[in-house]
Amino acid sequence: MTWREADLTALRTVPFAGRQNKVNPALLAAPPGPDTSFGAFLASLPDVLAARDLRTVIAHVATAHGRRGVVVMIGGHVIKTGLGPLLGRLVARGVITHVAMNGAAAIHDYELAAFGGTSEDVAAGLADGTFGMVEETGREMNAAIVAAHAAGHGLGEGIAAALADRATLAGPEASLLLACRTHGVGVTVHPSIGADIIHQHPGFDGAAIGDTAARDFRRLAGVLPDLHDGGAVLNLGSAVMMPEVFLKALTVARNLGGGKPTDFLAADFDMIRHYRPRMNVVQRPTLAGGIGVQVTGHHEVMVPLLAWGILEAIAP
Repeated sequence: MTWREADLTALRTVPFAGRQNKVNPALLAAPPGPDTSFGAFLASLPDVLAARDLRTVIAHVATAHGRRGVVVMIGGHVIKTGLGPLLGRLVARGVITHVAMNGAAAIHDYELAAFGGTSEDVAAGLADGTFGMVEETGREMNAAIVAAHAAGHGLGEGIAAALADRATLAGPEASLLLACRTHGVGVTVHPSIGADIIHQHPGFDGAAIGDTAARDFRRLAGVLPDLHDGGAVLNLGSAVMMPEVFLKALTVARNLGGGKPTDFLAADFDMIRHYRPRMNVVQRPTLAGGIGVQVTGHHEVMVPLLAWGILEAIAP
């Protein structure tokens, strides 16, 4: 058999001066200098890829502060890895204008505030049928939901009120629900029936959770117009629930608002990249105008970088 080989001596080369480069010295990382502040650290990151995207989100949210809505959507892992206090500070500073969380996030938040701990050993509890069967969590949270239903309140509103009215709290400073209640920021909870441990308990009332969650869906749709022309929606660690709920709530808002809101920043922060956050938060909602960003990394690292960067940017 006869083999043909490419003749490399006949190749056409081009001069370096004529090539377009994506990286130049101005984009490179800077080593530590005399200024060791967090702002200096952030500025020292290379101006490429995820570092550039992180700074884009920080700058956009800081600009939106006090002018446009900043909606933060949260999955359970974000709360149980200890990030509630950081997000609570952004609530207190008026950066976050609405918090929307899935059912797991609400449970972790409630347990940390009420009992001072959360995140059980699932494998051990599953083996003997005690996973998710803690008496106090099921009884108290289900009672709060039934009370919210009777009062015509939303799910997030009702759970936050139950925490605030509790006789003792082991860790109130950890609670994002309490931070929202304290500072008058809306908080909604968006569960999936059967997905959360409190649904296993005898006090679970499907009608109550359905009614209060439906109200929270309408409330989320009601705040999304505040995103128009410069706001931001951040999806932190929710792979399915919040991206799906957000897409439907955005449809409602645009149906009622003549195609608005548009021209906002939509960012997804998660440990790995998932289909629904990419499509339902980052790409589809910004087709009519706006910026879509995905930043990949562990919540316990990336969310503090984001929060510290925003607080640094809005500091006097």
